[in-house]
This record gives sequence, structure tokens and C-alpha cells, in this order.
Amino acid sequence: MNMITKIDADAPAGDIRSENAGKRWSGRHVAWAALALAIVGGVTWKYAGQPQAQASAAAVVTVGVAAPLMRQVVQWDDYVGRFAPSQTVDVRPRVSGPVTAIHFRDGDIVRKGQLLFTLDQRPFLAALAEARANVASAQSGLRLAQADYARVQRLNGDEAVSASEIDTLRARLQAAQAALAAADARARTRALDVEFTLIRAPISGRVSDRKVDIGNLVSGAEGAGASLLTTINALDPIYFSFDASEALFLKSQRDHADGNNGEVEIRLQDEADYRWKGRLDFTDNGLDPRSGTIRGRAVLSNPDLFLTPGLFGNMRLSSGGKVNALLVPDEAIQSDQALKTVLVVGRDDVVAAKPVQLGPLVDGLRIIRSGLSPQDKVVVANVQAAMPGAKVATRSASIRAVAAPITPTDGAAPVASQATFER
Repeated sequence: MNMITKIDADAPAGDIRSENAGKRWSGRHVAWAALALAIVGGVTWKYAGQPQAQASAAAVVTVGVAAPLMRQVVQWDDYVGRFAPSQTVDVRPRVSGPVTAIHFRDGDIVRKGQLLFTLDQRPFLAALAEARANVASAQSGLRLAQADYARVQRLNGDEAVSASEIDTLRARLQAAQAALAAADARARTRALDVEFTLIRAPISGRVSDRKVDIGNLVSGAEGAGASLLTTINALDPIYFSFDASEALFLKSQRDHADGNNGEVEIRLQDEADYRWKGRLDFTDNGLDPRSGTIRGRAVLSNPDLFLTPGLFGNMRLSSGGKVNALLVPDEAIQSDQALKTVLVVGRDDVVAAKPVQLGPLVDGLRIIRSGLSPQDKVVVANVQAAMPGAKVATRSASIRAVAAPITPTDGAAPVASQATFER
């Protein structure tokens, strides 16, 4: 194809347009545009890489590490339960009659033999006087029978008295002796009735409120038919009743196979330490098939009567003796369903998860039965920021025991095993 060039006569000499000229200017523009894009891309790549490097540096977190605390501990099994009186007595009258006096205040501490109630004694005193008169009459009849028999005994050798008469007088003497014995027994019964009008405390302890007032007629029928006057609870010693699971029962049986009943320590709901000491004195003869637990009981001295039936308590029973144990805070332990792990930092500052077997709590720290060594660096601070396999920065931390107050739980089921530091 022929190239056609058009020259405008009116145009300046340099203003010449052609298709070739247009193509040359377009190539230059493309080159400049490519260069500009390369420069912008390089700058963008340079500054885009800086946040990534900064983010990588920021990903190294700092955690607190410490070696497991090694201490000698005394192992305990922990139970919850309630205090109960060592004796409970319902005070009921032995005889019937109106109440004429009350000799205690509701809630008093009473001693064995202390007078509590008085019933009207007049009818019983009259019956006693009658019984004593019958005794005197029987004694007189006995003396007469003895004299008659003595006389015939003296005449027996002279054959002045027949054998049948002697037998009759002997029988009369024996009847008089029996009559006196019966009269004397009735008199003692009437004397007891008078004594029973004075109702005394059968045991020492704290008395409940009175169920009757002065003037009330009370019944002295035998058994539960008698009127209830009040109740007394013996508080020294006092019992602590609890239920043990089958597993803890079997463990206790093995721990105390030598026949030692086991020392117990108890703390109350508002106490941080186990200040009440006692001993295990009773285990029931069978487990309850419905709950799978067995009843147990400890006995404690309570001389000031501070402990009261019904109080909640947390009891621990010695088990396993003294052992050297590794302890870590509960917060350092992670759970993956049934698997328990502890995060440790290796020599290369990389976090690793170690499976562990847990023991009981002691002063806020968890005993590690297996899985850790005394030289391990356990993550105890900023635990949630540490991830297995991640590189971390470390700082020194410490593990300290802190006694924690108990939290009451419903029911009387065993809570867990525990331990205490050997002081």
C-alpha cells in the first residue's frame, strides 16, 4: 500500500502529521507507563513487607515460668458432713399427773441428775403412806407367827403337840414372811412413784425447749405413749457423720489395714484451717445400694460445747502418710476432655504440653503425681497466651501456697482427696 502524506499549505513547517508519527508517540507512552508501574510496585512491596516482619516479631509472647514446688505433704481424703449429738434423749414422765414446777430455762446446759420438772406428789405420797402401813401390819403378823411356831417347837419333844399342828404353824410363819415381803415391795414401788414425780436429766448436755407448761396434765404411760416433756443432746463428745463413696471406702480400708482408725481434722464453714481434731470411730456394716455410699462417723472432744449438732463441716482423713510431691497452681493445668496437661518451656524457648496425672489440692496448689520433673520450667503466668510449638520469651515467676476457704456443698457426699504440707 502507498503511503500518502498530506501537507497543509497554511500550517507551519514543523506541523506534519502522519500515521507513522502517531504510532511512534504511542510506544513512548507505553514505555513510560510501564516504568511508572514498576516503581510504584517496588515501593508497595517494600512497605507491605514491613508490617509482616513487625507482626512476626510481635508474635513472640512473654510468659512466666517456675520450677514445680517440691514439698513433703501429708495426704488426706476429704469428706463433707454434719455434726450430730453423741446421745439424744427424749425426756418423758414415768408417772402421770399435773406439772407443778419447771426448773430450767429453754436451751440451758444441764448436768446429769439435775431436776427439770416436778409433778404433783400428793396422791403418790398418800399411796406410799398406805403401803408403809401395810408393811407394819405384815411385820406384826410375822412376829405373831414366829412366836407361835417357837412355842410348838419347845413342846415337840414332849409329844404335847401333834405333827399336823406343827406343820400348820410352820406354813403360817412362811405365809407371814411372804406377806411382809410383798408389802415391802409395794412400799418400794410407791416410793419410786414419789421419786418419779421429780423428773431429772438422764444425761448431761443442752436441753431443748419445754413442750409443756405448769398445770399441764402429763401421761406416764409406758413407751412412746408417755408425754414428751423436752429433749437433751449430749455434746461432749460430739459426733461428725459423713458418707463415703465406694472408691474412697476401699482406699481407706487399704490405708488403715493395720487397724489404726485414723486421725481426722475438721474445719467449719467459716474457717480456713482444720482446727478440730478427732478420730474415726465407726463405719457402717454395708454400703447403701441406692447411693453407692457408706456411712462413717468420727468423734471429737467438745469441752466448751461450741460445736453444735447440724453444723456443716469439711473433714479430712489421713491416708497414705507423708510423701515428697511436686506442686503447681491449678491455673497452670489445661484440660482436653479427660487428658490433663501442663505447658513447659524447653531449652530452645519452645512451648511443649506434658500429660500429667493429678493428685489432690494442698493450700491452693495441685499435686502432680506423674508427668513432671523438678527441673521443668512450668508456664504459670500468661498461660492462655502460650501455645504448644510456639516460641516464647520467658521471665522468672514463683509458686506459692495460699490457704483457701472452703465452699459449702449440698449433701454429704465425699468431695476429693486432699493433702497438707508437713510443717
